[in-house]
Order: sequence, then structure tokens, then C-alpha cells
Amino acid sequence: MKPFRTTTQELAPARSTPTPPGTYSIYPAYPLPDGMIFAGYDPLADRILASGHSLITVEGYVGVLWDNFVESLGRALHAHGVTPRWRPVAHALLPESDVERLVAPFTGGDDPLFGKRCPLTVADFFDPDALRRMGDVPSGGLTIIYGPGASLAAPGGYRVYVDVPKNEIQFRSRTGSITNFAARTTPGAKQMYKRMYFVDWPVLNRHRAFLLPSIDLMVDEQRPDEPAIMTGKDFRAGLDAMARTVIRVRPWFEPGPWGGQWIKRHVPQVAQDAPNYAWSFELIAPENGIAFESNGYLFEASFDFLMLHNHRDVLGSFAARFGYEFPIRYDFLDTVNGGNLSLQCHPRPEYIHRHFGEPFTQDEAYYILDCTPGARVYLGFREGVNPAAFRRELEESFRNNTPANVEAHVMTVEAHTHDLFLIPGGTIHCSGAGNLVLEISATPYIFTFKMYDWMRMDLEGLPRPINIERAFENLYFERQGERVRQELLARPRVTAEGTDWRIVHLPTHADQFYDVQRFEFHGAVEASTGGSCHVLNLVEGEWITVETAGGMQQRFNYAETFIIPAAAGSYRLINGGAKKAMVVDTFLKPDAHPFARPEGAENN
Repeated sequence: MKPFRTTTQELAPARSTPTPPGTYSIYPAYPLPDGMIFAGYDPLADRILASGHSLITVEGYVGVLWDNFVESLGRALHAHGVTPRWRPVAHALLPESDVERLVAPFTGGDDPLFGKRCPLTVADFFDPDALRRMGDVPSGGLTIIYGPGASLAAPGGYRVYVDVPKNEIQFRSRTGSITNFAARTTPGAKQMYKRMYFVDWPVLNRHRAFLLPSIDLMVDEQRPDEPAIMTGKDFRAGLDAMARTVIRVRPWFEPGPWGGQWIKRHVPQVAQDAPNYAWSFELIAPENGIAFESNGYLFEASFDFLMLHNHRDVLGSFAARFGYEFPIRYDFLDTVNGGNLSLQCHPRPEYIHRHFGEPFTQDEAYYILDCTPGARVYLGFREGVNPAAFRRELEESFRNNTPANVEAHVMTVEAHTHDLFLIPGGTIHCSGAGNLVLEISATPYIFTFKMYDWMRMDLEGLPRPINIERAFENLYFERQGERVRQELLARPRVTAEGTDWRIVHLPTHADQFYDVQRFEFHGAVEASTGGSCHVLNLVEGEWITVETAGGMQQRFNYAETFIIPAAAGSYRLINGGAKKAMVVDTFLKPDAHPFARPEGAENN
């Protein structure tokens, strides 16, 4: 194949490789019984033909390389003496001009970053009469209707679903090898991503929520010449098992203009020829995947599937509040031997809901997993800040490309390992150079209003978008001086302890719907989920074993993130290394509420 992706990162392997204790794993997988995963187009063709159906619908997500898929599966079927009739459901789409009018209210016009969540369905993008004609297939032989929306043309028949991880979708968009859903043309990668986030992903997620119970075969197409395959029944059983024990999503890594070198040093499996790594996406539910392993084979699917199938198991007593949204995000921000992040803030709850359609806002916290001496965090305003003067300086800097004296207006606080800085929406902040930040946050992750970026270009040599107007519509200028020290710096206190363990509470801000604690132990410590999911990271120590009900055990290494779903009920952390282990744990507050949705609304 010609190059179809642009990234420094290699494709995920088809087979698993054991990771030594203490070594960060970049390809984690949940173990399943033998015989549940197979690979290649020949086994896919075998199962399609063994189904006995003459009509096959091949559904899928945005980002699938459909031409390659059809050609490869066609060769495998031809080897069995079968030449199917291929019907691309894209031929029943509305004209491109109609599609553009349909999505225009949600794509933000000329705004380079933001749109609004689209409430449409897949059916809205099709001509109903053309769909009916598409589903009118002749008798005899094998007919395959393929593409997102294929089942709308033929609700019966044998159903195959082709998925591709969202990091790979983005890598593919950079080469122009894919288009947006229902689009015929390929804009730039950034415009594609904006439309995916606000239109494609919510629309297609609703569709696959409907399809999931009736999928006969699941296909992981990220390796286009060697797809991984599971039966729908085994896939759903795997989700059920995972949702009651321990979950770790597959992380992925990206360089950035301010990125550092800590990740490259501590995760040597990542490509070392990247200039830096700014992010490790440890747990961003809308973008990460979950992987299964059987007989050494790996199969990855979007984390969305777990929430669509098991959100009540994962979220427990919070399922009605958050619906299919996983509410907590973890990622690493690496500025060690790098630069400052942009000076920024995130929206207030009402603002993000009104302007972007998000059900709750991007409240954050910085947990300092590691730092160099003298590293600092920019947080809140100096006492007596003059908002008008601050804005004038930012606008003059942007207009004239001149430096701004940020520290004349914004407080800085020295960072130390294991500090927790609280950043509810509307708080001015950024990590300074020299920090490895474990960013703990509510799940929304793109709603950053940059005010100043140190006169820096992105990795393509282009200016990064600045949002001074939006930032000033959201900033809390009263978060200044002593109030910052009292409200935005977590004050640890011990809440329980034993002979070789203790639990330390790191209270979050009253506006934040999640709370944080830290387990510190030499031997083992036990905890209850309390009806909430828990997101954890081993922030100190070599490795631990996590044990859940029924004796299920999994090992996690330094800096790895994992989830204990509410349905697990309880869990035990066992230190496997020689030195003390410290695990940060984030969970949902029983009395905290995100931005209220209309009564009875399901956020799906």
C-alpha cells in the first residue's frame, strides 16, 4: 500500500509481547480465553461464507480504508470461488452540498478549533429512496453492502462492523487517505479533526450503540493488511468481563511545540526520533482504545464500545448522571527539558454547554509526578491584578508579536513532586518548564482558550490559535493572591493508616465533581469503589498487582493508568517492588454535580 498514515509511532503489533515488571507497557491488553481472536482476510471470508447468509452488511466507523478492505476481502472470497456484488452505501448519501448545509451549524464556520456537538443521526445523511433501492438485492449469489450506514439499507442479514482506533484515524487524516463521514473531499487534518469531534464521532457513536447488540463479527482494521477479528458474541462477553474487573486503555503519544524529554527517557518503546513528547494520552475516553488478547493475538476497539455496552457497570451509581460519557481524564504533560505550556483557561460550565454542547466542563488538576529543581506552575492572578491592563498587554503582544510580561499579572507557585494544583474552569494557568504533570480532569479535552503562547509556532511553523476574547468571557479574576493559596493548592491530610500503609486525601475544589486520594504502602492496601469508577496511576514505586473480586489479578507498572469500574465493588493493591508504592486515585464525589442536562435527557 502507499503510505496511509503520518506519525512517528509504529502501528500496534498484531501479537502481544510480554513486558518485564517495572517497564511501562504501551500495548496493554485484557486477557481472554484461547481461540477468541483471529487475524487476516482469509478467516474473515471463511466466517462470512460459513454464516450461510446471501446478504452481508459491513458497517464501520469514519477512517476505515474502504477501498483496501473491499479489495482484500474480495481476493479472499474469490479464493473460495465466490465473487460478491459490492454495493457502497455511500452512493445513497445526500448530495455533498446538502450534507454541508446539514453539518454547518455544528462545525463552527471559520473557527479553527471549535464547533458544537451534533445531535443528528446517521439516517439524516442519506436519501431514503436511494437507501431503499440499495437494499433491493437480487436473489442468488452474495451481496455485500458496505460503509457507515449500510444496515439502514438492509436491516437484516449478517452484520460485520469495522472499527479503527481514533489515534489511527488522526494519523490517516494527515495523509489525506480518509475523509470525514459523508464527505467526498479531503480538507486539512485540523479541519477534519474538528468535524470528527463535533459531527462524525457523536453521530456514528449513536449509530453503533444501536448496532452493538446485533453485530456478528467485529473487525479491528488498524493494520489494513492484517485485520484482527472477533465474533460479536465473544467481543460483548469480553466487554462484560472487563467492566467488572480492571481496565487499562492503550495510551498514545504526541509531540508538541512545548514538549519535553521525560517520556522518551522513561518509555523507551516510543519512537526515539520524535523531537519530543508533549502528551501521553493515558485515558481520554473519546480517543483511546481498549485491547483484548487471546492466543497471543491483539484486538483493539474504541473505548466507546465499553461505555455503550457497560456504562452502568463502569459508572455504578453515577450512570444516570453521566450516561455513556466516561467522566474522568488522565494524561501526561511533559515539559522536562521543554517549554512552558500556553497561558490558558477553560470554559465555565454554562459556557461550554451553551456554545459547544458539552454536558460538563474541562475542570482540571495538575498532579506533579516528577519535576526538575525550580520548576513552577502558573496559577491564578497576582493580588490586585488589573484585568483591563492585562488584556491590553496580551492584545498588544498578539498584534505586534512582542513579549508579554506574564508574571506581572499571573502568580507562579514552585512545584514539588506529589503536589496537586487545582484548576476549575475559568482559572488562568499553565505548567512551566521542568514538570511531568499527571493531568487529572473532567473528560472534555480540547476546550483550551490560549491567551499567550510565548511567541511560539507549532511544529508545522504556523501560529497557534489564540482565544483572548473567549478567555476573558470565562476568567475568574477573583482567583488571585491569598485566595489562590487557600483554594487552588490541595492540602493533604491522612484519612486512614495501618502498620505499613496510609491513605492521604488531596481535596479538590468545590466546583470539581471528582476527588483525589493517594494510597501509600509497602505491602498491600484495600479499598472499596463506593459506587463510583476509580482512575488510578502508580506515581511512585516499580510495579503493583491489582486484585479484584473472583481473584482476577493484573500487573501495573510505574506511571501506568488503570480504571477500577464501580461493579468491581472492591480492590486490593499489592506492592511488587522493593520500595514504597504510591498510587493516585480519582473518583466521583457523591454530592457534586456537573452542568445539569435537561431532565430525562440521556447523553449519548
